[in-house]
Amino acid sequence: MNENKTIINWYPGHMAKTKKEIKEKLNLIDIVYEVIDARMPLSSKIVDIDDLIGNKRRILIMTKYDLCDKNETDKFVKYYEALGYIVVLADLMNGNGVSLILSKSQEIIEEENNKRKNKGLKPRSIRALIVGVPNVGKSTLINRLVGKKSASVGNRPGVTKNLSWIRINKDIELLDSPGILWPKLENQESAHILAALSSIKEEIVDTMDLACFILTKMMQLYPKQLEKRYGITKLSDDFIEEFDIIAKKRGALMRGGVADYDKVATIIINDLKVGNLGNVTLDRID
Repeated sequence: MNENKTIINWYPGHMAKTKKEIKEKLNLIDIVYEVIDARMPLSSKIVDIDDLIGNKRRILIMTKYDLCDKNETDKFVKYYEALGYIVVLADLMNGNGVSLILSKSQEIIEEENNKRKNKGLKPRSIRALIVGVPNVGKSTLINRLVGKKSASVGNRPGVTKNLSWIRINKDIELLDSPGILWPKLENQESAHILAALSSIKEEIVDTMDLACFILTKMMQLYPKQLEKRYGITKLSDDFIEEFDIIAKKRGALMRGGVADYDKVATIIINDLKVGNLGNVTLDRID
């Protein structure tokens, strides 16, 4: 077993179609809700987002803040704010951050309607586009904003397939969009981080490779959390020793007490996703 041996790329046809449709509807949009995952605040940011949405007003929403390493993610908050972004941190499981998104939107609505009033036009509801990579919590966010279930939610990328309009309240109409990536994932470190946190379809990823990547990343960034979960304090070159330890610890054994490496890989990936490896932020600002 070797870490990081496969090249990850995933850009299905519906993503290119989504980008084309967004550009076609962009003249209807007043504000963009750009959603990124607080555990990967750099890797989950669409690299060509500015080409897609131009100079539209935007709110950068960091979801899954409850699962991130707040010390590291807060560095990214300062970084993005220094670039002029309005940043909102959101814990969607508890609804934290949703009222701030609405109040920031309200400020923009008032600004836009004042401009309309000065031109002799009547005020109208604002139209917002929600955009982000797959599985960063866009559908959960929509349901929180609306206050009831209106969008399909799943822990797999690619649940939303089409653009659709949803009314949040009397002041905001929202254009929901499928998760999008970019045609070539040049940075394979970021690609593996995206895969590790479910933004890339599992079927196109080598799970053994991904599990080894996660162990390496955790040893690099969070060795104490790795030791607490699995009792591992160092990594061997081929990862076999570590997989054997985890197999025994988690009961991933086949007949005769032989480690089931595929099952171990799945355990490692799921442990990271659901927070069993502790709060993590896999990107670094420097």
